[in-house]
Amino acid sequence: MNLPELGRFLQTRRARIRPVEVGLPAGPRRRVPGLRRDEVANLAGASVDYYTELERGRGTQPSAQMLAALARALRLTGDERDHLFYLAGRPLPAPHGAMANVPPSPLDLLNRLSDTPAQVITDLHETLAQNWLAIALIGPAPARTGFAASYAYRWFAEPDSRGLYPPEDHDHHSSGCSGSPRRRAPRRWTSCGCCP
Repeated sequence: MNLPELGRFLQTRRARIRPVEVGLPAGPRRRVPGLRRDEVANLAGASVDYYTELERGRGTQPSAQMLAALARALRLTGDERDHLFYLAGRPLPAPHGAMANVPPSPLDLLNRLSDTPAQVITDLHETLAQNWLAIALIGPAPARTGFAASYAYRWFAEPDSRGLYPPEDHDHHSSGCSGSPRRRAPRRWTSCGCCP
C-alpha cells in the first residue's frame, strides 16, 4: 500500500472533474479546479474527514468497497480503477459484481436523464449507480455485500423488499428477478475457469 501516492492520485483525478459532469451546480465562488473534497466524499458515500485523510496520504487502508465507490465518484476508467486498487494494496476486483467499474459515459448519461429514474445494475441485479430520481423513487441502493447485494436475492429472501411494488405486480417482478440471473448464470459460471 502506498498511501502518499494514493493521495496524490485522488487529488489529480478530483481536479479534472467539473461539477456539472457529476450533476452539481458550478457556482460562482469555486476556489478549486474540479470537485471539492466534500463533494467527492458525498458522491462516494464517505465522510469528509475520511476522504481528506486519504488525500493527505494518511489513515487506514481503504476497503475494496470504498475504492469502488471512489472510482465511480471520480469517473475513473478501467485502467485508472485498477491503478487505484494497486496503490491501495488491494487485489483487482472481478469485472462483474458490486465492485465492477462503470465507465464514465454511462455515468454521464445517467446524470443527463433528469426526467427519468435510471440506474446501472449488474447481471445479478446489483446496483452500481443511480440517478437522483431513481434514489427518490426506490431509495438508495443498500450497502450490502454477498448475496444480499443482489436485488433478486432480496426480492425472494426479504419480503419487505417487495413493499415498493403493488401486490398485483409481484408475479411480473418475480419472473424478471428469477429469469435474468438464470439466463446469465451459465455464461458467468462457465467463464470462471473453475468448472470442468
